Amino acid sequence: MSTDHGGSDGVNGARMASAGEDVAAASAGVSVGTVGSAGAGGAGGSVATTGSVAAAASAASTASGAPTAARLQALFEGHRLTPTQRRIAHCMVRRAADAPFLSSVELAELAGVSQPSVTRFAVALGFDGYPALRKHLRDVAPAEPEADEGSYNEYQQAVQSEIDNLRHLAALLADPAPVVRAGRLLADSRPLLVLGLRAASAQARGFTYFARKVHPDVRLLDEGGTMLADRVDAAKRAGATALLCFALPRHPREVVEGLEYAQEAGLTVVAVADSAFAPIARHSDLLLPAAVGTGLAFDTACAPMLLGRVLLEAMCDALPDAQARLEEFDAKASERGLFVE
Repeated sequence: MSTDHGGSDGVNGARMASAGEDVAAASAGVSVGTVGSAGAGGAGGSVATTGSVAAAASAASTASGAPTAARLQALFEGHRLTPTQRRIAHCMVRRAADAPFLSSVELAELAGVSQPSVTRFAVALGFDGYPALRKHLRDVAPAEPEADEGSYNEYQQAVQSEIDNLRHLAALLADPAPVVRAGRLLADSRPLLVLGLRAASAQARGFTYFARKVHPDVRLLDEGGTMLADRVDAAKRAGATALLCFALPRHPREVVEGLEYAQEAGLTVVAVADSAFAPIARHSDLLLPAAVGTGLAFDTACAPMLLGRVLLEAMCDALPDAQARLEEFDAKASERGLFVE
Protein backbone atom coordinates (compact mmCIF):
# COMPACT_ATOMS: atom_id res chain seq x y z
CA MET A 1 0.00 0.00 0.00
CA SER A 2 1.22 3.52 -0.69
CA THR A 3 0.13 6.79 0.88
CA ASP A 4 1.50 10.32 1.01
CA HIS A 5 4.20 9.62 3.52
CA GLY A 6 4.74 12.35 5.58
CA GLY A 7 8.89 12.04 20.32
CA SER A 8 8.86 12.05 23.59
CA ASP A 9 8.05 14.36 26.50
CA GLY A 10 9.14 11.40 28.61
CA VAL A 11 12.57 12.27 29.98
CA ASN A 12 15.09 9.43 29.75
CA GLY A 13 14.28 7.30 32.78
CA ALA A 14 17.91 6.34 33.35
CA ARG A 15 18.83 10.01 33.67
CA MET A 16 15.90 11.81 35.22
CA ALA A 17 13.26 9.42 36.58
CA SER A 18 13.34 8.45 40.23
CA ALA A 19 13.06 4.82 41.27
CA GLY A 20 9.91 5.49 43.22
CA GLU A 21 7.97 6.64 40.19
CA ASP A 22 7.02 3.29 38.72
CA VAL A 23 3.54 3.81 37.33
CA ALA A 24 1.10 2.92 40.09
CA ALA A 25 -1.01 0.95 37.68
CA ALA A 26 1.65 -1.75 37.57
CA SER A 27 -0.04 -3.58 40.40
CA ALA A 28 1.51 -6.31 42.54
CA GLY A 29 2.82 -9.15 40.28
CA VAL A 30 2.09 -9.93 36.68
CA SER A 31 2.89 -13.13 34.85
CA VAL A 32 4.96 -11.95 31.92
CA GLY A 33 4.07 -14.89 29.73
CA THR A 34 0.31 -14.53 29.99
CA VAL A 35 -1.18 -11.14 29.33
CA GLY A 36 -4.56 -10.49 30.93
CA SER A 37 -7.38 -11.71 28.71
CA ALA A 38 -10.20 -9.51 29.96
CA GLY A 39 -12.07 -8.15 27.01
CA ALA A 40 -10.54 -10.65 24.62
CA GLY A 41 -13.87 -12.22 23.83
CA GLY A 42 -14.30 -9.92 20.86
CA ALA A 43 -11.14 -11.36 19.34
CA GLY A 44 -12.61 -14.78 18.80
CA GLY A 45 -9.81 -16.41 20.73
CA SER A 46 -7.26 -15.43 18.10
CA VAL A 47 -5.27 -12.95 20.17
CA ALA A 48 -1.60 -13.70 20.77
CA THR A 49 -0.07 -13.13 24.21
CA THR A 50 3.11 -11.29 25.08
CA GLY A 51 4.70 -14.66 25.71
CA SER A 52 4.18 -15.83 22.15
CA VAL A 53 5.65 -12.61 20.80
CA ALA A 54 8.70 -12.99 23.02
CA ALA A 55 9.11 -16.61 21.99
CA ALA A 56 9.01 -15.63 18.34
CA ALA A 57 11.56 -12.92 19.02
CA SER A 58 13.83 -15.40 20.75
CA ALA A 59 13.70 -17.81 17.83
CA ALA A 60 14.28 -15.05 15.30
CA SER A 61 17.13 -13.58 17.32
CA THR A 62 18.88 -16.91 17.69
CA ALA A 63 18.46 -17.67 13.99
CA SER A 64 19.68 -14.31 12.78
CA GLY A 65 22.51 -13.77 15.24
CA ALA A 66 20.84 -10.61 16.55
CA PRO A 67 21.68 -9.34 20.07
CA THR A 68 20.66 -11.45 23.04
CA ALA A 69 17.81 -9.19 24.21
CA ALA A 70 15.13 -11.66 23.11
CA ARG A 71 16.85 -14.52 24.93
CA LEU A 72 16.92 -12.43 28.10
CA GLN A 73 13.24 -11.65 27.67
CA ALA A 74 12.50 -15.36 27.29
CA LEU A 75 14.30 -16.01 30.59
CA PHE A 76 11.86 -13.71 32.40
CA GLU A 77 8.73 -15.30 30.95
CA GLY A 78 6.43 -17.25 33.24
CA HIS A 79 7.61 -15.53 36.44
CA ARG A 80 5.42 -13.26 38.52
CA LEU A 81 7.39 -10.04 38.75
CA THR A 82 6.65 -7.00 40.88
CA PRO A 83 6.74 -3.52 39.32
CA THR A 84 10.29 -3.01 40.63
CA GLN A 85 11.38 -6.38 39.27
CA ARG A 86 9.85 -5.58 35.88
CA ARG A 87 11.88 -2.39 35.91
CA ILE A 88 15.05 -4.43 36.42
CA ALA A 89 14.04 -6.89 33.69
CA HIS A 90 13.37 -4.04 31.28
CA CYS A 91 16.77 -2.52 32.04
CA MET A 92 18.52 -5.85 31.42
CA VAL A 93 16.75 -6.30 28.08
CA ARG A 94 17.77 -2.81 27.01
CA ARG A 95 21.37 -3.45 28.08
CA ALA A 96 21.49 -7.04 26.85
CA ALA A 97 25.12 -6.94 25.74
CA ASP A 98 26.28 -5.63 29.12
CA ALA A 99 23.90 -7.56 31.41
CA PRO A 100 26.11 -10.65 31.98
CA PHE A 101 28.95 -8.42 33.23
CA LEU A 102 27.13 -5.91 35.44
CA SER A 103 27.52 -6.09 39.21
CA SER A 104 24.38 -5.97 41.32
CA VAL A 105 25.27 -2.42 42.34
CA GLU A 106 25.75 -1.33 38.72
CA LEU A 107 22.47 -2.94 37.63
CA ALA A 108 20.62 -1.33 40.55
CA GLU A 109 21.98 2.09 39.57
CA LEU A 110 21.04 1.64 35.91
CA ALA A 111 17.53 0.45 36.77
CA GLY A 112 17.01 3.08 39.45
CA VAL A 113 16.32 0.55 42.21
CA SER A 114 18.06 -0.63 45.38
CA GLN A 115 20.75 -3.31 45.42
CA PRO A 116 18.61 -5.66 47.59
CA SER A 117 15.87 -5.38 44.93
CA VAL A 118 18.32 -6.84 42.39
CA THR A 119 19.02 -9.75 44.73
CA ARG A 120 15.30 -10.39 45.25
CA PHE A 121 14.82 -10.23 41.49
CA ALA A 122 17.40 -13.00 40.96
CA VAL A 123 15.74 -15.15 43.63
CA ALA A 124 12.33 -14.59 42.01
CA LEU A 125 13.79 -16.07 38.82
CA GLY A 126 14.84 -19.21 40.71
CA PHE A 127 18.52 -18.46 41.35
CA ASP A 128 20.33 -18.55 44.70
CA GLY A 129 21.30 -14.93 44.23
CA TYR A 130 22.49 -12.39 41.72
CA PRO A 131 25.96 -13.99 41.20
CA ALA A 132 24.21 -17.22 40.11
CA LEU A 133 21.99 -15.28 37.69
CA ARG A 134 25.00 -13.47 36.23
CA LYS A 135 26.90 -16.75 35.79
CA HIS A 136 23.87 -18.21 34.01
CA LEU A 137 23.74 -15.23 31.66
CA ARG A 138 27.44 -15.59 30.85
CA ASP A 139 26.99 -19.30 30.13
CA VAL A 140 23.90 -19.09 27.90
CA ALA A 141 24.40 -15.66 26.32
CA PRO A 142 28.14 -15.11 25.79
CA ALA A 143 29.27 -11.71 24.67
CA GLU A 144 29.12 -11.12 20.95
CA PRO A 145 31.66 -9.06 19.03
CA GLU A 146 30.56 -5.48 18.72
CA ALA A 147 31.65 -2.67 16.46
CA ASP A 148 34.22 -0.33 17.90
CA GLU A 149 32.25 2.68 19.11
CA GLY A 150 35.21 4.47 20.61
CA SER A 151 35.26 7.03 17.82
CA TYR A 152 31.51 7.77 18.01
CA ASN A 153 30.34 10.93 19.73
CA GLU A 154 27.21 10.88 21.90
CA TYR A 155 24.94 11.83 19.01
CA GLN A 156 26.28 9.07 16.80
CA GLN A 157 25.92 6.58 19.65
CA ALA A 158 22.25 7.56 20.00
CA VAL A 159 21.74 6.86 16.29
CA GLN A 160 23.57 3.53 16.55
CA SER A 161 21.32 2.60 19.48
CA GLU A 162 18.23 3.27 17.35
CA ILE A 163 19.70 1.14 14.56
CA ASP A 164 20.05 -1.69 17.07
CA ASN A 165 16.43 -1.21 18.12
CA LEU A 166 15.32 -1.47 14.49
CA ARG A 167 17.37 -4.65 14.02
CA HIS A 168 15.65 -6.15 17.05
CA LEU A 169 12.26 -5.16 15.65
CA ALA A 170 13.17 -6.85 12.37
CA ALA A 171 13.96 -10.02 14.33
CA LEU A 172 10.56 -9.83 16.03
CA LEU A 173 8.83 -9.51 12.67
CA ALA A 174 10.40 -12.76 11.45
CA ASP A 175 7.12 -14.22 12.73
CA PRO A 176 4.49 -11.95 11.15
CA ALA A 177 1.53 -13.76 12.74
CA PRO A 178 0.99 -11.34 15.69
CA VAL A 179 1.06 -8.30 13.39
CA VAL A 180 -1.27 -9.95 10.87
CA ARG A 181 -3.64 -10.80 13.71
CA ALA A 182 -3.49 -7.24 14.99
CA GLY A 183 -4.21 -5.89 11.51
CA ARG A 184 -7.38 -7.98 11.30
CA LEU A 185 -8.55 -6.83 14.72
CA LEU A 186 -8.05 -3.17 13.77
CA ALA A 187 -9.69 -3.57 10.37
CA ASP A 188 -12.75 -5.25 11.84
CA SER A 189 -13.42 -2.60 14.49
CA ARG A 190 -15.96 0.04 13.37
CA PRO A 191 -15.16 2.54 14.78
CA LEU A 192 -11.49 1.98 15.62
CA LEU A 193 -10.06 3.74 18.67
CA VAL A 194 -6.41 4.88 18.75
CA LEU A 195 -5.03 5.96 22.13
CA GLY A 196 -1.80 7.86 22.80
CA LEU A 197 -1.11 10.33 25.60
CA ARG A 198 1.85 12.56 26.33
CA ALA A 199 5.03 11.08 24.77
CA ALA A 200 2.99 8.63 22.70
CA SER A 201 0.59 11.20 21.28
CA ALA A 202 2.73 11.72 18.16
CA GLN A 203 2.67 8.00 17.38
CA ALA A 204 -1.11 7.84 17.82
CA ARG A 205 -1.71 10.94 15.69
CA GLY A 206 0.52 9.68 12.89
CA PHE A 207 -1.22 6.32 12.81
CA THR A 208 -4.65 7.96 12.87
CA TYR A 209 -3.77 10.35 10.03
CA PHE A 210 -2.90 7.54 7.63
CA ALA A 211 -5.49 5.05 8.91
CA ARG A 212 -8.31 7.47 8.10
CA LYS A 213 -7.40 7.18 4.42
CA VAL A 214 -8.39 3.51 4.34
CA HIS A 215 -10.56 2.84 7.42
CA PRO A 216 -14.09 4.29 7.46
CA ASP A 217 -14.09 5.41 11.10
CA VAL A 218 -10.93 6.03 13.16
CA ARG A 219 -11.21 7.99 16.41
CA LEU A 220 -8.15 9.49 18.13
CA LEU A 221 -8.07 9.45 21.92
CA ASP A 222 -5.53 12.07 22.94
CA GLU A 223 -6.87 13.22 26.30
CA GLY A 224 -7.25 11.28 29.52
CA GLY A 225 -9.50 11.58 32.52
CA THR A 226 -13.27 11.28 32.42
CA MET A 227 -13.39 12.41 28.79
CA LEU A 228 -11.45 9.30 27.80
CA ALA A 229 -14.02 7.06 29.48
CA ASP A 230 -16.86 8.98 27.81
CA ARG A 231 -15.35 8.52 24.37
CA VAL A 232 -14.71 4.81 24.97
CA ASP A 233 -18.37 4.41 25.94
CA ALA A 234 -19.55 6.29 22.84
CA ALA A 235 -17.35 4.19 20.54
CA LYS A 236 -18.52 0.97 22.15
CA ARG A 237 -22.15 1.96 21.61
CA ALA A 238 -21.32 2.69 17.97
CA GLY A 239 -19.94 -0.83 17.50
CA ALA A 240 -16.22 -0.60 18.33
CA THR A 241 -14.52 -3.91 19.13
CA ALA A 242 -10.84 -2.93 19.37
CA LEU A 243 -8.55 -0.19 20.66
CA LEU A 244 -4.97 0.42 19.53
CA CYS A 245 -2.73 1.97 22.18
CA PHE A 246 0.72 3.49 21.78
CA ALA A 247 2.46 3.50 25.16
CA LEU A 248 5.92 4.99 25.70
CA PRO A 249 7.96 5.97 28.77
CA ARG A 250 7.21 7.54 31.08
CA HIS A 251 3.90 5.70 31.22
CA PRO A 252 1.02 7.97 32.31
CA ARG A 253 -1.29 6.57 34.95
CA GLU A 254 -4.24 7.67 32.78
CA VAL A 255 -3.21 5.27 30.02
CA VAL A 256 -3.19 2.26 32.32
CA GLU A 257 -6.52 3.26 33.83
CA GLY A 258 -7.97 3.94 30.38
CA LEU A 259 -6.97 0.51 29.07
CA GLU A 260 -8.43 -1.16 32.13
CA TYR A 261 -11.69 0.69 31.49
CA ALA A 262 -11.64 -0.25 27.80
CA GLN A 263 -11.23 -3.94 28.60
CA GLU A 264 -14.03 -3.79 31.14
CA ALA A 265 -16.19 -2.27 28.38
CA GLY A 266 -15.44 -5.33 26.22
CA LEU A 267 -12.85 -3.88 23.82
CA THR A 268 -9.83 -5.90 22.67
CA VAL A 269 -6.64 -3.93 23.36
CA VAL A 270 -3.76 -4.04 20.88
CA ALA A 271 -0.72 -2.22 22.26
CA VAL A 272 2.59 -0.97 20.91
CA ALA A 273 4.87 -0.49 23.92
CA ASP A 274 8.55 -0.03 24.60
CA SER A 275 8.79 -3.41 26.34
CA ALA A 276 6.84 -6.58 27.08
CA PHE A 277 7.28 -5.56 30.72
CA ALA A 278 5.65 -2.15 30.34
CA PRO A 279 3.04 -1.26 32.99
CA ILE A 280 0.24 -1.62 30.43
CA ALA A 281 1.08 -5.29 29.76
CA ARG A 282 -1.59 -6.71 32.05
CA HIS A 283 -4.25 -4.61 30.32
CA SER A 284 -3.24 -5.58 26.76
CA ASP A 285 -4.67 -8.53 24.85
CA LEU A 286 -1.97 -8.33 22.16
CA LEU A 287 1.23 -6.46 23.01
CA LEU A 288 3.83 -5.75 20.32
CA PRO A 289 7.13 -4.49 21.79
CA ALA A 290 9.38 -1.91 20.10
CA ALA A 291 12.25 -0.50 22.15
CA VAL A 292 12.94 3.20 22.57
CA GLY A 293 16.37 4.81 22.51
CA THR A 294 17.66 6.13 25.84
CA GLY A 295 20.98 7.67 24.87
CA LEU A 296 19.74 11.27 24.83
CA ALA A 297 18.03 13.43 27.43
CA PHE A 298 14.66 12.56 25.87
CA ASP A 299 13.78 9.09 24.62
CA THR A 300 13.76 8.43 20.88
CA ALA A 301 11.05 6.27 19.31
CA CYS A 302 12.00 5.22 15.79
CA ALA A 303 11.10 1.55 16.33
CA PRO A 304 7.60 2.24 17.76
CA MET A 305 6.91 4.60 14.84
CA LEU A 306 7.99 2.01 12.28
CA LEU A 307 5.96 -0.69 14.02
CA GLY A 308 2.95 1.61 13.75
CA ARG A 309 3.47 1.81 9.98
CA VAL A 310 3.79 -1.98 9.82
CA LEU A 311 0.45 -2.26 11.61
CA LEU A 312 -1.04 0.15 9.06
CA GLU A 313 0.13 -2.15 6.27
CA ALA A 314 -1.37 -5.18 8.00
CA MET A 315 -4.65 -3.32 8.50
CA CYS A 316 -4.70 -2.32 4.82
CA ASP A 317 -4.17 -5.94 3.84
CA ALA A 318 -7.21 -6.87 5.93
CA LEU A 319 -9.45 -4.16 4.45
CA PRO A 320 -10.84 -5.31 1.08
CA ASP A 321 -11.51 -1.77 -0.15
CA ALA A 322 -8.29 -0.16 1.10
CA GLN A 323 -6.73 0.23 -2.34
CA ALA A 324 -9.91 1.74 -3.77
CA ARG A 325 -10.05 4.26 -0.92
CA LEU A 326 -6.42 5.23 -1.51
CA GLU A 327 -7.00 5.73 -5.22
CA GLU A 328 -10.08 7.83 -4.49
CA PHE A 329 -8.09 10.00 -2.08
CA ASP A 330 -5.26 10.44 -4.60
CA ALA A 331 -7.72 11.49 -7.31
CA LYS A 332 -9.40 14.08 -5.06
CA ALA A 333 -6.03 15.35 -3.81
CA SER A 334 -4.94 15.87 -7.41
CA GLU A 335 -8.16 17.73 -8.27
CA ARG A 336 -7.76 20.01 -5.24
CA GLY A 337 -4.02 20.54 -5.74
CA LEU A 338 -3.28 19.46 -2.18
CA PHE A 339 0.34 18.63 -2.76
CA VAL A 340 3.15 20.43 -4.55
CA GLU A 341 4.60 18.04 -7.09
